[in-house]
Amino acid sequence: MIVLGIDPGLAMPGWGVVYKGQTDKLSCLAYGCMKTYPKDSLADRLKFIFTETQKIVDTYKPEVVAMEDIFFLKGSKVIATIGQARGALISAVVTKDLPLFEYNPRTIKMALTGYGLADKYQMQHMVKTMLGLKEIPKPDDAADALAMAICHINTNRFVVK
Repeated sequence: MIVLGIDPGLAMPGWGVVYKGQTDKLSCLAYGCMKTYPKDSLADRLKFIFTETQKIVDTYKPEVVAMEDIFFLKGSKVIATIGQARGALISAVVTKDLPLFEYNPRTIKMALTGYGLADKYQMQHMVKTMLGLKEIPKPDDAADALAMAICHINTNRFVVK
């Protein structure tokens, strides 16, 4: 199974591709970020996110996509821009006929660490360990995206197909 994890955002959405074969061993195929620039118009930034996401899908051919569900405590302007970026990301995925699963932060933390209030360092360390990487993936958005892919695999590993 190949899973594309996406950490939604407008400035630098993260992405990570994880492979799980017949064994429980996970492999990181690739990861990165789609950096957009505030000087560009919102429309251009959203178009860039859409087209880059489709390129990633075309390159790595994931079977499923896992994305962080939106959550906020405050900041309506931030909510609006991330919501728009999520729309571009979701559109890019569904137009490729890929199933999309959304996970809240607590579920992601539970799936990786067994503790729903794990901090960022604990999460990054588990991503590194579970994927057998030499160092923690950078930037943080890419590590978060890999965590989402791992979350989907761990959450669905007992589902009979």
